[in-house]
This record gives sequence, C-alpha cells and structure tokens, in this order.
Amino acid sequence: MLRSAILATARSVRARSLIETLPVTRPVVRRFVAGAETADAVRVTRSLLADGRRVSLDHLGEDATDRARAEATVLAYQAVVAALADAGLSAGADLSVKLSAAGQNLPVDGEKIALDNARTICAAAAEAGATVTLDMEDHTTTDSTLGILRELRADFPWVGAVVQAYLRRTEQDCRDLSGEGSRVRLCKGAYAEPPSVAYQDKADVDRSYARCLGILMRGAGYPMVASHDPRMIDLAGRLATETGRGRTGFEYQMLYGVRPGEQRRIASDGDTVRVYVPYGEEWYGYFMRRLAERPANLTFFLRSLATRG
Repeated sequence: MLRSAILATARSVRARSLIETLPVTRPVVRRFVAGAETADAVRVTRSLLADGRRVSLDHLGEDATDRARAEATVLAYQAVVAALADAGLSAGADLSVKLSAAGQNLPVDGEKIALDNARTICAAAAEAGATVTLDMEDHTTTDSTLGILRELRADFPWVGAVVQAYLRRTEQDCRDLSGEGSRVRLCKGAYAEPPSVAYQDKADVDRSYARCLGILMRGAGYPMVASHDPRMIDLAGRLATETGRGRTGFEYQMLYGVRPGEQRRIASDGDTVRVYVPYGEEWYGYFMRRLAERPANLTFFLRSLATRG
C-alpha cells in the first residue's frame, strides 16, 4: 500500500510542485540524480569509470507532448555523447532511452517519430563507440517498444532491450529476446500495474525474476542483471558459472546512489557493474519511483528532510 501511495503522489501535480520547491529537496535528490546538466553526467561518468564501474546515462524526461520536446530529447543525448567523446569517456558507455520522451505517445505518427529519433540517437552513440538501451515503461507501451527495438536492430544489432519481471508476459519475452547478440536488461519493474498484467505480491515478482534470469542466462544473448537484491545477485553469479558465462558473459546493473559500496565490491571482484545514472531537470517522476521501490529510500529521504529542515 505504501508503494501505491508513493506512486500516486508521483502523479500529483500539487505534490510535485511542493516537493520541487522545497529548499531542502535538491540536496537529497542528488543522491539518486547526477544533476541537471550534461556536465553533471560527464562528471559522474568520470568518477564511476575511475573506480572500475561502467555507466548507462538516462536523460530524464517522459511523455513528450509535442515534436519539439521529443526533438529536445534527441539533442540532449547527442550533446551528452559528444561531451563524453570529447572527454575520452564514451567508449563502452550506454545511453538509456525512454521512447515516450522521443515521441512514442504523440497522437499523430508517434511510433514513427520515436523510431526516427531513436535512430538518430543510435547513430550518435555508434559514432562515439557507445551503445543504446531502450527503457521499458508501463505495460501499455511494451508491444510498441519491442516493435521499435526490432526495427532499430536491423541497423544497430547491439541496441539493448529492457524487460520487467513483474509483468506476467515477461518470461515469454525473455525467450523471444535471448538470441545471439541480444542485450537484455532484466529489472523487477517500477510502475503501478493492474493485477491482470502484473504480479502484485513481492514473492511472486521475485520468483518471476529468478525464472526470467534463468532463461536469459541459458540463452545466447548478453544478460544485464538489474537488481540490488543480494539473492538475485548471488543467483546470477551461480547461473553464470553453471552456464559457462564466467565474469564476462553478463553484467550487473545498479542505480546511481543505491548500495554504492556493494557496487564497488562486486566490481573489485572482477565482475562488470554498470551504474544507471539519471540526469536532467525532469527528475521528479524518476525520484518518486525510487522511493516507491524500497522503504529504505523513503526513510533516507524523510530523515534527510528532517535533518536539513
């Protein structure tokens, strides 16, 4: 119920206005968001690479309401990948792109606009030696996102997909996406979804995650294990050994600001750890989903507000 309440708050215009204008909020948000500018993304990337971690950069912004806003998303990704290249940091970096920010939900030709914009982002990434992963959003966009993924992979076969373990369809999606060369990020899911399409109980989500992880690890693709759950991290390591992947045939992915000590420990053991780094002015929705995912995040936020207040 707490998670549902927080996600409802994420949709509240009044709550957003209050939290965004509190003087004490921004210093707390910096735990989870690199900053508002391209320079912030470059700064955090340099820091993470210095201690052996990799990055996936997410320019925050969802549901572009017009073509100009969708084109601004393209320009933001072009700017950040160019800045990374200038700094010698682009090789191996990943750009995490939400298609809704690229125009997917526009009422006229939304899918075509998003596809064209995603192609432009992929071309910029390819030139700099980076990759792109298409973020997954709520369940109503899943088929559209996977369709755009198939189109992009005709020219950019390295484009990554994201699947969410709390959706009932995801086991089959994992089977479909586990082919040779396919990069697939498996996460649990962070949107409020109805019982008809998504598991509601945490234990059911965990079991689904484990099943999906097994499918991906036994497949021919490249699994990206997005989890902070010690049990799933341990399971991934065991499956990698059992399937002969070793340390180089998959990677762990974790969120910026969440369990950074554990990220460093795993990286120091020789495994690949990629940190999902959001940046940009539109941080509110992302921030609220992070609070909803883990009660510890909400406790940290409230304690920090009380201390700074």
